Parts: sequence; structure tokens; C-alpha cells
Amino acid sequence: MNILVLGSGGREHAIALKISQSPKTKNLFVAPGNAGTSQIATNVEVGVNDFPAIKQLVLKENIDLVVIGPEDPLVNGVHDFFLNDAELKYIPVIGPQKAAAALEGSKEFAKEFMMRHNIPTAAYESFTAKTLEEGYAFLESLNPPYVLKADGLAAGKGVLILQDLEEAKSELKSMLVDSKFGNASTTVVIEEFLDGIELSCFVLTDGTNYKILPTAKDYKRIGEGDTGLNTGGMGAISPVPFADSSFMDKIERQIVKPTVEGLKKDKLPYVGFIFIGLIKVGDNPKVIEYNVRMGDPETEVVIPRLKSDLVEVLLAMANGTLDQINLEIDERAATTVMAVSGGYPEAYEKGKEITGAENIEDSLVFHAGTKLSNGKVVTNGGRVIAVTSFGKDFREALQKSYQNMEKLHFDGMYYRKDLGFDL
Repeated sequence: MNILVLGSGGREHAIALKISQSPKTKNLFVAPGNAGTSQIATNVEVGVNDFPAIKQLVLKENIDLVVIGPEDPLVNGVHDFFLNDAELKYIPVIGPQKAAAALEGSKEFAKEFMMRHNIPTAAYESFTAKTLEEGYAFLESLNPPYVLKADGLAAGKGVLILQDLEEAKSELKSMLVDSKFGNASTTVVIEEFLDGIELSCFVLTDGTNYKILPTAKDYKRIGEGDTGLNTGGMGAISPVPFADSSFMDKIERQIVKPTVEGLKKDKLPYVGFIFIGLIKVGDNPKVIEYNVRMGDPETEVVIPRLKSDLVEVLLAMANGTLDQINLEIDERAATTVMAVSGGYPEAYEKGKEITGAENIEDSLVFHAGTKLSNGKVVTNGGRVIAVTSFGKDFREALQKSYQNMEKLHFDGMYYRKDLGFDL
């Protein structure tokens, strides 16, 4: 088969690598891709939201299957674009249609969905600039810390957790009135703070059947000890040690099953990955958020643990036969550590040469923000490169990732050295 993966990050590199290993794969394309995907696939300079150019590419290369990596094109309706086009409608797309992608595209939509289907989550209310005063009053009714979430997509940075009431009020105003996150914060969801430890659960669904992939835990803050600004993710660990079989049973019964059944009841067609951001409060799981694609950097630890042929799994999702698939998972732990550009998640420079990747042994290297420039691999984003390793437990895997990370170099390179500190 000829397969196209849309996206350019570490998630797409991990997915592309697994697809490239399938005997069912003939030609693999990644658009736009990065320096890492160029080693295993053909990169094509096409933007993930340039639907007409994607159509041209799909027809020119006789693409048989399209896998959508990031959330933007899904929220913008790329799957619907295929279904509504006479030449594209028979080509399977892995990723939900636009109506279902609102689970990630709108925090308010997701909250209403959870309430409707009795899925455990934090109490909340949503506000706009017109109801700012009511927002202030709602904040006054809560105990700190205060959680403010921009309703729309804000590249993983639209959530604020604040200790001080006056600061929370001022941030609410800057989100709603001063458009701190642009259109993403025309509506803001304020919710109760849940105290616990977070984890991510990944679900594959064909719209009726589902399979649960290994759990993972990512580390969002730039600083060690989970301090400093939020990032797109500084590393991840899989499986999550505290997610034992009885806790996983609760997740499936109280969250996964009602989510998949809820999508069906609400007539929200969904073929793809569901990322469920969870928090363990006491002994119970609650949903923090949904994403309508795999997480990044969690993909870099979850997908390498999948022993099954990923293309067979994707086809079963597209064909509605996921119940006939038996997922084989590597029992070992996997960890990934993300190297980022100096200054990230604020201003940073691009175009720094990356050296040392060829010296890495016994680990997988996933490129995120990289590109080829005059035959050299250079930085092209905030999160640059991830090193994934296996071990009998996460500590052994982390040790290997850190040893190999020391072999990499680029100007301003930074990574967290304390992953797993809270486990």
C-alpha cells in the first residue's frame, strides 16, 4: 500500500517508523515531515491544513491510506474534505470527522459531552467577555488553585493553574477581553482543581469497537520538579507504574466504554485515536481532557511498545473490524527524553546544527523540530529531538535514554534530567 502520514513532529516520526516496518507498506510519504522522517519515507513540502495540495499529493502518488498526526487538520475538517470529494471519498482516513474532533477543538463541547454521558470529570462553568463579572463571581466561589482553560486550540499552552484569586481574575480578563490566546480564548472554561497524579490513556476505535493501547505519563513543565512554564511535553514514560489492573478496569468501565458509546449515541463518526488525559484522585480516574489524536511525546513510548503490525491495525480501524485484532504489546518499559531549544517555550533560535545522533546505540531517536539544510540536520522548532529506550522498568529505560542523550549536541540544547521523579 501507499501510505501518507500528515505532520512533522516526533509523533509522526514514531508512527511513520512503525508503518515503514510493515510488509503491507509499499511507499510511505510524510507531509511535511522532518529530517528524521526523510530517512524512512519521502517527505513532501505540503502543509497539514493545505487540503487542495493534500488532494493533489494523494491522487498523484495513488495513496491508499491517510494517517493524520496533529489536531489542527482534524478540527478543520480534513476527514470531511475527503468524504465530500468524489475522487477522495473511498480513501480511508485515520482521524475523526470535524464534529467529533470538537472533543479537542472545544473544551466546553468536551465538558458537555462528559456531563451527558456521566463520565467523571471536574465541576466547571464557561464564560465569555459578556459574562466576565459572573466569571469573577464563580472564581470567588472556588478554593485555590484556580484552573482556567481557553476553549479552543492553543498548542497545549491554553491552560493556567493559579494560586492567587486576584491573579486568576486578571488572567481571566486578559484571556476574554484582551484575547491572550487569540480566538482560542473567546470562551474560557473555569473548573475545580483536581489534586492527584496524571496519566494518559490511548484508545483506538473504528467507531464501534475499541482497543486500549499502553498507558503513558508525560512531563509538561520546562523545569525540573515540574516547575516553570508548560511545554508541548518534555518526555514520557510507559507503562504508568501505578495504573494496575484494577485501576485500568475502572478507566475502561467508567471512561473508555462510555466515551466510545457516547460518540455513537451522539452520531459523532469516529475512526482514529482517542487520547484521554486522566488524573488519579484517590483511587478513582477522572478526565482532564480529550485529544483526538495521539499525544506527543507519549507516542514515542506507546507506539514502539506495539508489537502488532500497525498497518493491519489501522486498516481494521478503517474497515470497522477492530474487534478481530489482537494487540501484542512489548512487556518492557519505554521512556523518552525530549531535547529542546534554548529559550523554549518562549523565544528560541532555529538552524542550530545537531551532531552525535550516529553515536546513539540501543535507543530510538525520534526527530521533532528538525530539518535538512545543506546536507546537515539542524533545529527547526522548540522541541527538537527525542531519545526513546526500553528497560525492565522505567528507571533502567531512563538511564539508557540519558546516557544516549549525552551523545547529542546542538547549541542551547536543554533537557530535563528528573523524569520519573514523582513515581
